[in-house]
Order: sequence, then structure tokens, then C-alpha cells
Amino acid sequence: MASTDGVGGVGGVGAEQHLSVHEHGAWATAMNNLGIVPMGLTGQQLVSESICLQGFDPGMGLLAPINPMMAGISLVPPPPPGPPELPVIKEIIHCQSCTLFPQNPNLPPPSTRERPPGCKTVFVGGLPENASEEIVREVFDQCGEIIAIRKSKKNFCHIRFSEEFMVDKALYLSGYRMRIGSSTDKKDSGRMHVDFAQARDDLYEWECKQRLLAREERHRRKIHEEFLRPPSPPPIMHFSEHEAAQLAEKLKDDHQFSEATAILFTWIDRGEVNRRSANHFYSMIQSANSHVRRLMSEKAQHEEEMELAKEKFKNALLAILNQFEQITAVFTAACRQKAWDHFSKAQRKNIDIWKKQCEELRNAHSEEIMGIRREEEMEMSDEDLDESPCKKTRTEDNGVCGQSGASLREENISMRWQLDAYRNEVELLRKEQGKACRHDDPEQSLDTQTHLLQQSMHNMQQQLMCLQDQLRLKELELEQARDQSRGLEEEVLALRDTMLTNGEVLEGTNGETPTKVVNGCATTLYSSGDRRREAAMRGVVTSEREALLLGIISTFLHVHPFGANIDYLWSYIQRLDSKVSAGELESLMGRLPSVFRKELSGVGATLEKRWKFCGFQSLGSV
Repeated sequence: MASTDGVGGVGGVGAEQHLSVHEHGAWATAMNNLGIVPMGLTGQQLVSESICLQGFDPGMGLLAPINPMMAGISLVPPPPPGPPELPVIKEIIHCQSCTLFPQNPNLPPPSTRERPPGCKTVFVGGLPENASEEIVREVFDQCGEIIAIRKSKKNFCHIRFSEEFMVDKALYLSGYRMRIGSSTDKKDSGRMHVDFAQARDDLYEWECKQRLLAREERHRRKIHEEFLRPPSPPPIMHFSEHEAAQLAEKLKDDHQFSEATAILFTWIDRGEVNRRSANHFYSMIQSANSHVRRLMSEKAQHEEEMELAKEKFKNALLAILNQFEQITAVFTAACRQKAWDHFSKAQRKNIDIWKKQCEELRNAHSEEIMGIRREEEMEMSDEDLDESPCKKTRTEDNGVCGQSGASLREENISMRWQLDAYRNEVELLRKEQGKACRHDDPEQSLDTQTHLLQQSMHNMQQQLMCLQDQLRLKELELEQARDQSRGLEEEVLALRDTMLTNGEVLEGTNGETPTKVVNGCATTLYSSGDRRREAAMRGVVTSEREALLLGIISTFLHVHPFGANIDYLWSYIQRLDSKVSAGELESLMGRLPSVFRKELSGVGATLEKRWKFCGFQSLGSV
């Protein structure tokens, strides 16, 4: 019988183990528990790697290491192909003060709780009553360095190791039955249960370690970001005559112009300009201004390139549209009866589908070209509108001038509508010509159809140009009428100022007959014919429509005690009668001065004319 050698000795157990050479499973399990990889004659591993204990220390107190070259070990025959994996069989562990017996291999393995983060402490329960702290330290000292043991009087303790991997070695002892010495007393025996324990010291150390790793990661990320960050621009130097001379040279260079202007702006913003440096700054500003002509020429060049690109794009679209027309003509010829009857049903279906797709694409392409032409025409009309700023000015029409201006405005709007109608007719005619080309006699050539279409388009374009010329003439007439109105108003104001200077008073300028009061006697400024015409205009209402308008105007102005301007009144009545004009309303109210009164409010640019209803005051004074 082999003698024991310290804690790792075998004692008398070695003589009691009798294993047959042919029982390779038992030999393989025993050698695996000892940390030796069993090999067969051919060098094949006798057990799988999943059974081998990872990181198990063979010197933890098990049987003494066995020499793999001893007689009988190398004679183990190889296992049959595909044997089932064998369970791990634990061996008896002998210590100086106690002996650990493994549990039955047929029983399930001991259960464990979830492992806490950074766990270095284990819970050991089921200890014998007579187990002291020295015995526990002797058993678990083989797993690694022990920092502290906290033992309770209720047969359990907590053991804290120095590293986390030592906890896994301690869990290997879970399920062993401890027997102190050779006693068979119940107080000297107990089944150990080893499990993870949650300790605040372990959690604190783990959190400190995580914070340290996070700081290192942030530092590494910061270094990486600083490495990838582009370099900062160099600081702008302060003004000096030498730097100003260099900057003047940079301002003349087109490539360094942007950088030089930034420096010049910084100097001016800092307040470097003074009486001594004013001449230098003036020369640099003059150099910066010299680039304006270059920039304008570059802009004109780019605009010319853009126009050329647009023209090229338009020509390419026209070429594509021409090819679409040719393909459509081919499909149209194929759909005629003399060719259609010779195709099969599947071929007819495909030809019909292709024809529809081609027609849809052709129509979409044609609409795109028409949209481009429409945009060009709109750009031309916008330029014409910009040339006539009279569109943006707001005029005050009264009497005949107001009526003529309103009529010209309405005629202008109708001409624009007629222009849009002609454009729609051009598009409709274009579509009808396309349909006619598909259904005409096959003997008619495509060139003739194209010529007819171009001729119709040319006629429509001429009509559009004529309408545009008429529209410009009407706008010029409207501008002349407004100029005449302004001239009359200036003459009236000049005459009033002259009369006031001579001590005379001018009355009745707001739609009434102008009279001159001299020494208390009123004298009219119009001739006898004008007086008769004015009296006729101030006469009774001539139609039922005017009576209805007077009633609506009286009601509207009655609910507006502070009065309303003619535009506000016209916008309200236009909802009821779209044909009425602002000049007509103003002339109608001017014929009844005892019912409606015009007043001026505001000064200068805020001067505004308001109409008020004064029928009740006039009735009370009669």
C-alpha cells in the first residue's frame, strides 16, 4: 500500500481501487479528474473536451498524479466509434483533519443561484457542528488564496477569495460530504452546499473596476477624436504695415481672395482702422471692390452655360419625342387589319400592351416639353411686368377717370383669360393632331403630318403674340389715364392753394360742384353747360339697380360709423354683384352729397379717403 504524502497523498485508497485494463471508461474518468488527458494507442482522446474540467488544478488534494507511461495505461484499447459521453465522477478527497466523500453520480448536480457581478465570495452551508474555522480553511485553501472567513454558529460560513476564478474551484466541492477524522458521530458529518454569495465588498470592487474601465475608454475615445479632429485655423495676426502689404497682394489673387477678405473683415471688426491706417484700409477695400466685375462676368458665363444646357436638354427631349412618334406610328401600322390578322393571340396582346405603354410615355414626354415652354413664356411675361412698375402702384380713380381705369383693368383681366384659353386650345389641338395622325390614311406621310402640326402651332403662336401686344397697349392706356388723373388732382390742389392765398375759399371739391366764395358770395367755377350736366348727374336715380346699390351702400356705411374706403366697400358689394366697379360706386355716391360724404383722414403717406353715411343729419337739418 502506498504511503500518504501530505494533503495530496492517496493513503490507503490506492490499494482499494482495482480497475480493469479493458474498462477504458473508468480509466478515462479517473485520469480526467486528475487533470490528465487520456490518450489511446492511436493518440485519440478517450473523452470529449466537454467532460474535461476547464482550469482544474490537479494538485488540489486528489489522488497523486499518475505517470502516463506506466504499464497498462498505454494498452487501453480505443473506444468504439461514437460512444455516449460519460458523466464526471468525483473522487474522494483526503485532508489532514477531515475526509470529503463525493455524492452519488446518479443524483442531479447541486443547484446554484445567479452569479452576482464581480463575485469573489461563496456561501458554504451544511457544515458539521464540530467543524472549526481551521478545518474550513484547510479544505478551501486548496482553491486559492482566502482573504476572509466569516463563520456562523448555525453551521454555515462565507469565504472570500482574492480572485474571481477561485470561486469556480470552490463550487466544485458542492455536494461533498465532510467527515471529521474517523468519527461516525452525527456532529462530525455533514453535506456541504457551496453557492455564490452577494457581498457588498465584491460589488464595490466590481463597480470601481467598471468605472476605471469606463474612464480608460473615455480617455481612449477622446484621444481618437482629437486625432481625427481637423486642425484649428491659424489665429489672425494683428494689423501692421508689413501684414497690410502682404494682404493687399493676396486680395489681388483670385485663389486667396476668400482668405484675404476674412482677414480684412477681422481687422475692421477689431477696430484697427484709425487715421494713420485709413489709407491702407481704403486701398484694400478698393482692391476687394475690383473683384465685383470679375464675379459678374463669371456669373454671366455660368448663366450662359446654363442656357446652353437648357437648350441642349430641350433639343434632346424633342429628339426623344420624335422617336416616340415614330415608334407609335409603327404600332399604329401594326394594328391595322391587313397586318393585325396575321399575328397570333399572344402576339396581339403583347403588341397592344407595348402600344399603350409607348403612348403613355409619349404623352408624359409631350407634357414635359409643354411645361418647359410654358415656363419660358411665364419668364418672358414676368420680364414685361417688371418693365411696367405701374402694376404695383395703387391709384385713386374718381369720376370718369375711375370708370376708365376700372374698365381697362377688367379688359386686362379678360385678355389674360383669353390668353390662357388660347394656350389650352393649343394643347388640345396638339392632342387632336396626334390622334388624327394615328387614324389617317396610311398613304399620308409622317412629314406632311408634322408640317401641318407645325403650321397650326405657328398660327397659335402668332395669335398669342398679338394678344400680348394688345395687352401691353391696354396697360399703356391705363397708365396714361392714371397720369391724367394725377395731373388733374395736382391742378385742383394748385388752384386751391392759389385761392387760399388770395383770400378765397374753394368748396365742393369732393365730388361736388366747385364754387368760389368771395366776400360771402358763392360763384361756380363751371360753365352753364357743365352746371346743367352736374345737375343732371345729381338728379334722381335712373334705374332700379342703382336704387338697390344705394340701399346696400347705405346699410353698409350705417353699420360703419367711422366710414369706409372705396376698396373695402367695393370688395363687399362685388360678392353680391360681380359686374359692379369701384368707379361706378364712387360716382353714384358723389351724385348724392346729402346722403354720402367723403372725408380725408391721416397725414402724408397715411392719407386716406373715407365715405360716411350722413342721410339722418341732412334730414334733420331740412
